[in-house]
Amino acid sequence: MSQTANAQAGADAAPQDPAPNEQPVGSPHDQTDTLPIPAESGHGAIIEIPATRSSISDVHMQRLSLSPSMKDRRGSRNSFGVSLPIPRSPRKSSRLSMVERPGMHVRDIIASEVQDQAKEKVEKVKNMAFVFDIDGVLAHGNNAIPEAKAALKMLNGDNELGIQFPYILLTNGGGKTEEARCAQLSEVLGYPISTDQFIQSHTPMQALAEYYENVLVCGGEGLKVREVAESYGFKNVIHPKDILAWDPTISPCRKFTEEEQKLAKPRDFSKFKFDAILCFAESHDQATEFQIILDLLLSANGRLLTRAKDPAARDAVAGHIPIYFSQGDLLCPTEHKGPPRLHLGAFRVSLEAQYKALTGRDLERIVYGKPERATYICADEVIKSWMEEIHGEKRLPKNIYMIGDNPQSDIIGGNLYGWNTCLVRTGVFQGKGNDENNPANFGVFDQVLDAVKAAVRKELGDDFKFKWDPKKHSPHGSAVE
Repeated sequence: MSQTANAQAGADAAPQDPAPNEQPVGSPHDQTDTLPIPAESGHGAIIEIPATRSSISDVHMQRLSLSPSMKDRRGSRNSFGVSLPIPRSPRKSSRLSMVERPGMHVRDIIASEVQDQAKEKVEKVKNMAFVFDIDGVLAHGNNAIPEAKAALKMLNGDNELGIQFPYILLTNGGGKTEEARCAQLSEVLGYPISTDQFIQSHTPMQALAEYYENVLVCGGEGLKVREVAESYGFKNVIHPKDILAWDPTISPCRKFTEEEQKLAKPRDFSKFKFDAILCFAESHDQATEFQIILDLLLSANGRLLTRAKDPAARDAVAGHIPIYFSQGDLLCPTEHKGPPRLHLGAFRVSLEAQYKALTGRDLERIVYGKPERATYICADEVIKSWMEEIHGEKRLPKNIYMIGDNPQSDIIGGNLYGWNTCLVRTGVFQGKGNDENNPANFGVFDQVLDAVKAAVRKELGDDFKFKWDPKKHSPHGSAVE
């Protein structure tokens, strides 16, 4: 069944009060046993990608949610019959300007001359690209992995050709705008990261703004996800803190700071119809978000303080409002020196268990992020655009290397999409050999620099030098930084 965004046009418009026992909208003949997905929007800027889930019985849903495996040919944890709308082209965004250094222009001129004399190697550089996960590969939280800085230094031009290798960042992290996250990463990694070479878990979800107007947006620190959703074009963005400010009793175990109280935007939510729930990042106030999300899932068509007549009834399943998760990772490496910490996937699994305990039914939901095929289609477009930005050629390189630390998202997704996958031991994965269920097809490496060097040597030969030699290339033998 298709569900359109039949939402109020203005932030303060008030639809009619629902009846206390109102059933979900739609006739019994329209009800299905799958989650409603948006109807075609009629906008040429949106593509709907079928979820890459194989036809495995729902009986195994929970087990496979915790441990998706290549052995089961399961590319996602999505419900049956869903699609993932994504933008047709990358989001237009502001670029970060490169920081100029003394002698930079002289170096560029010399590097151009060197590249003119090594056209075959240059073509090989342009025919390969790297896709990096961030957490556990390039950094642990706000601390860069030392070898990651060395790898980026080489890819940004510290090599025998003085040439920039194409690379993008593809992360299941989120919770901030792309601009804010790239500014943060630029500081952490020591190199400018452009929004044009960056995709986070909820970047493709901007397409959903074409379908839904009134959305509850959850996760992240403070109220930052509101800014994210508004930057994507959602018209009426509600944060759980707005609801908490309206009615503090809605969450018995509430967590509410003075700053959040000041930033909250309360209104009479008893007269507000929600169209969808978007979980952009891991929750920093799980008690409140669990409570409000469940209230809406069990409500009469997205209205707080109501309950569907029988939420557990078979013909009511299609009636609960859609819920989207930006990604499904159970674990994420952080600054913590012990094992990886629980992530958004753990929040989703907990919510599924609560929903099933209340209704006796599995929660129908849609999950974006790696390893979903929709995310990789977005990545293709970003790689092509970044190729045009740095080399003037808008095309997809033949040899793409995905470097990640999580076999259940980075590696399985890259494998299914036909990329060369490299698994590193600096994050979620800590094994000695390859991962048994989701093996990296190019190899396993101690850290990212080893993986980058191995890929470059495969494409350009063992004699390729990973340092720019200024004295060798300077016309007067002087150093050119």
